[in-house]
Amino acid sequence: MTRPRILIVGGGFAGVECARRLERKLGPGEAQVTLATPFGYQLYLPLLPQVASGVLTPQSVAVSLRRGLRGTRIIPGGCVGVDPVAKVAVLRKITDELVNEPYDHLVLAPGSVTRTFDIPGLTEHAQGMKTLAEAAYLRDHVISQLDLAAATTDERERRSRLQFVVVGGGYAGTETAACLQRITAAAAERYPRLDPRDIKWHIVDIAPKLMPELGDRLGTDAMHVLQRRGIEVSLGVSVAKVEAEQVTLTDGRVLPCRTLVWTAGVAASPLIGTLGAETVKGRLVVTDRMTVPRFDGVFALGDAAAVPDLAKGDGAVCPPTAQHAQRQGKAVADNVLASLRGKPLEPYVHKDLGLVVDLGGRDAVSKPLGVQLTGVPAQAVARGYHLMALRTNVAKVRTLTNWLLNATAGDDYVRTGFQSRRPARLRDFEYTDTYLTPDQVRAHTESLHARH
Repeated sequence: MTRPRILIVGGGFAGVECARRLERKLGPGEAQVTLATPFGYQLYLPLLPQVASGVLTPQSVAVSLRRGLRGTRIIPGGCVGVDPVAKVAVLRKITDELVNEPYDHLVLAPGSVTRTFDIPGLTEHAQGMKTLAEAAYLRDHVISQLDLAAATTDERERRSRLQFVVVGGGYAGTETAACLQRITAAAAERYPRLDPRDIKWHIVDIAPKLMPELGDRLGTDAMHVLQRRGIEVSLGVSVAKVEAEQVTLTDGRVLPCRTLVWTAGVAASPLIGTLGAETVKGRLVVTDRMTVPRFDGVFALGDAAAVPDLAKGDGAVCPPTAQHAQRQGKAVADNVLASLRGKPLEPYVHKDLGLVVDLGGRDAVSKPLGVQLTGVPAQAVARGYHLMALRTNVAKVRTLTNWLLNATAGDDYVRTGFQSRRPARLRDFEYTDTYLTPDQVRAHTESLHARH
C-alpha cells in the first residue's frame, strides 16, 4: 500500500508549524508530507518594518525551511487551485509550470494578501508591506527619495519627494511609519542640502482610533509618541485618489507625495475562492477542529480560515495573528494524525497572550497578558517576544546581533538599486493574478478523474 499523502499549502507560521509537528510525531513510513511554498523560508512578518528601516537584514526575518524541516518534501511554488472532489491541488511552480499534486489530507494555510479597494491610481502607485521583497524595495525607494530631493533644485519636486503617506493605522502601518520616520530623520544629517523639517510622515486611517485593539490608554500613548516625532495622524479619513506626485484624501486635502505605503488590512488568499466552499468575510468557514465542512480530508487554518475562537466565545473567530497561526498549525497536525489513526479530533482553544508594538528605538507599547506597558519595559517585552517566536537559534542570534549593531553603529542609508528603473506595484510582489478559476482547476484535473 502507498503511504497516505499529506499536502500542506503555505510556508507561513501555520503551515511550517504543522509540518514541524508532523515530522516529530509521524511514525517511520506512516505518511508522506509535502509542503508547497514559493519561497525557501518562513517569513517572520511582524519584523518587516525593521527590515524596511534597515534595522534588520532580510536574512534575519527569513527563517530557512530546510534548516528546520528534514523529512518534508518541499515544492517551490504556490497552490493556485484545489479540486476537492478529485483530491488534487494544482500548483504553479516558480518556473510558472502547472502541476497536479494528489493528496489524501490537505492542510490549507495559504495566508493572506494585501486588501485593496477601487481607489483611482491605488494599484498603479501604492506600495505594500506584506512580503520580504516589498520591505527591501520600500527601503530602497525611501532612501532614493532623499537622494533625489537633495539633488533637485525644483522646490515642488523636493516637497513631493520628502512627504510620505502610510495608509492604515493598525500595527503594520503604525510600525512602518514609526520605523521609517526614524531613519529619514537620522539620515537627514547626511544630507546638508535638506532641511529636516521638510521631511514629513503622515498616517491616514478611516477608523476613529489608532490601533483600537490596544485599548484607549495604550492607543493614546502610541499617538503621543508619533506626534512627538512629528508624524501627523489623520483619523476618520481615507484616500480618494493616488497620482504619481500627489495623494488626494477624502476630506479634500491634496498632499504632494511620491510614496504611498498601503497597509489598510489583509484579505484571505485568492486560493480560497477556487474551492467553492462557504466563506465569512472572505475566510473559509471551518469547524473548531479546523476541518472544512463537506470536503473530506481538508483542513484550513491561519489568515485564510475563520477558526472559531472558543476562548472568547459568542461566535468570535480567531484574529489573523502569528500567535494563533503557530498554535493552529500544531493543533491541525495533531488532528491530521488523529484522522490517520482513527482517533477523535480535538477542538482548537487558545487564549490570546497579548500584543506588542515596536515603534523603534526605545519606544514601544505592549499588552502582555493584559498588562499595559510603555517605553523601555514595553520595548523589552516586544523584542523578547520576537526573539522567542523566531524558530531557529541562528535566526535569534542574527536578529539580536543586528539590533546591537544598529544601536551602536547606526545606518549607512545605502541603496541596493533593487527595481530602481521600473516602479514596482502591489501585484508585482504578491502575484494575486496567478490563480485559476474553478473551471480551470477541473480542466487540469480531468486526466486524474478519468484515471480513477
